[in-house]
Amino acid sequence: MQSLNEQFELIRQSATVAMSDRIIALKASGKKIVGLQVGDPDFGTPPAVIEESLKAMQSGLTHYGPSNGTLELRKAIAAKLLRDEGVTYNPDSEILVTHGGIHAYYTGMQSILNPGDDVLIPDPSWATHSNMVTMLRGNVIRVPAPAENGFIPFFESWEKALTTKTRIIVLNYPSNPTGAYPSREYLQKLQDFAKANDLWIVSDEVYGSLYYEGRPTSAAAIEGAKERTLIVNSLSKSYAMTGWRVGFLAAPARVIENAQKAGQNSITCVAPFIQKAATFALTDPAIQEVTANMRAGYGRRRELVIRLSHELECERVRIIPPQGAFYFFLDLRPLKMTSVEMCEKILDEYGVGLVPGSAFGEQGEGFIRMSIAASDEDVEAGFRKIVEWAEKQ
Repeated sequence: MQSLNEQFELIRQSATVAMSDRIIALKASGKKIVGLQVGDPDFGTPPAVIEESLKAMQSGLTHYGPSNGTLELRKAIAAKLLRDEGVTYNPDSEILVTHGGIHAYYTGMQSILNPGDDVLIPDPSWATHSNMVTMLRGNVIRVPAPAENGFIPFFESWEKALTTKTRIIVLNYPSNPTGAYPSREYLQKLQDFAKANDLWIVSDEVYGSLYYEGRPTSAAAIEGAKERTLIVNSLSKSYAMTGWRVGFLAAPARVIENAQKAGQNSITCVAPFIQKAATFALTDPAIQEVTANMRAGYGRRRELVIRLSHELECERVRIIPPQGAFYFFLDLRPLKMTSVEMCEKILDEYGVGLVPGSAFGEQGEGFIRMSIAASDEDVEAGFRKIVEWAEKQ
């Protein structure tokens, strides 16, 4: 029998997707489920953005486009990075348009990672950050980011994890699943550490516009950091455009040159009519207002969960209010069950879909991820059911 790529034996399938598949099956059987497991905004893509893509298709933008993205969109991305992150990028040579944030991460890692390189990744973190490194034959070294430190690694943990083969630090702030992000001072210290050890920093900032306690600092915004930093971003979360699959990589020109080759040999280009819609989304003032209203909606649900937590006073369900993103990483460690067992029981007994914390690393064991990218009613009903279940254990 023909052999397969052995690298994939080291990768687990997505726990989020597996849970979603199970929930779809339960719904199909007639069971009512409160779905708080997905990382997909419950808001629709703004109608004006959809209209822009329709006009673009009707005008003939349905063929191949430039492999690095249209200049119009790259200029819009550069303007967004200057406006929101305070970092200047040359749209001609330092920006690549990608097929969503995952593809931006792939092209960026492919451009700088050699087989056998060590990559430092905080734990807990989104599984794709580690899986992609494994797919590209790098070695993942998990750096503990414990709840007791606000889900940010103690700085000495970075130093302890460093090896002679370490080449990259991966960041994701605001974090999926915790919503945490570090101070500017912390990022400055981390950039100094990266410079001293000749490391790249790959910063996934997909949730950068979803914050509740002051705008997070981009990893590239630290003085002198841009030359060693790759920014991964997309329009998925901030503009409710997950299905459009449009994102971008911003990095030094020599990295973009490599990343463009990776893009040419994986997707060819992003659909031009989608790029037209993305350009409009990034630049239209009215759309920026729409996205601000989305953030306010998530903020309202965040406050709802905090209020309910105080009201219900359940010592078995502890919350750490997220600074950003649209998740709560609920601490159910007092129950002394695995996170998979908890999620399965809550789904079977109370009909609430969640994601086990262990899907995000060892530090996530005993936690469950609850999305607030759902209606206010579902968020309240789901959280009440979680507490009710926990009280009965």
